Amino acid sequence: MVVLGIDPGLANTGWGIVETRATLCRARAYGCVTTAASEPLDQRLGRIFDELTEVIETYHPTQLAIEKIFFGENTRSAIATAQARGAAIVACSQAGLGMGEYTPMQIKQAVVGTGAADKHQVTYMVRAVLALDHDPKPDHAADALAAAVCHANLCRTVDQGRRAASWEDLVKIEDARKRQERAHERAYTQAARDARKGRAQTTQMGA
Repeated sequence: MVVLGIDPGLANTGWGIVETRATLCRARAYGCVTTAASEPLDQRLGRIFDELTEVIETYHPTQLAIEKIFFGENTRSAIATAQARGAAIVACSQAGLGMGEYTPMQIKQAVVGTGAADKHQVTYMVRAVLALDHDPKPDHAADALAAAVCHANLCRTVDQGRRAASWEDLVKIEDARKRQERAHERAYTQAARDARKGRAQTTQMGA
């Protein structure tokens, strides 16, 4: 299985190609689509679409793993990221890729073992899991590879479960996954609210 991981962003959209064979997971390529704030929005989104389309045509992934977006902390930034994410998803949809969406906490949990991991820990584990002899750069590419690893691990777990479990077991597994995802989303949103509240209190104290 070949997975395209994407860390969406209007200024920087990281991408990473991961191939799995049995339990092995290796990186085939990674990079970053960069656009300038001085460019018109349509050109920036067009470049993201075009470059990701070229990546898909070059490496022929069958699956997409992309980060979800939450609007709790910085609405303006989240909207820009959502636009870039949309351009990326359209490129992958036209190529017929199956899509998996994951919160940052889910990706960190899958790759590092804790949803509270920082960027350095994520980069370190991506390098270890993919047996790279260097840290993948930039951070956007490392995050994209982490998303791809997360998706590959989940697909392998689901395949194993389907072979071993009954239909009732599969329903229970899916329900548990959805509950965990909702819990991650609530925790992520609450953290964003707490951060925004903290900044507001700091501003009031300084006034």
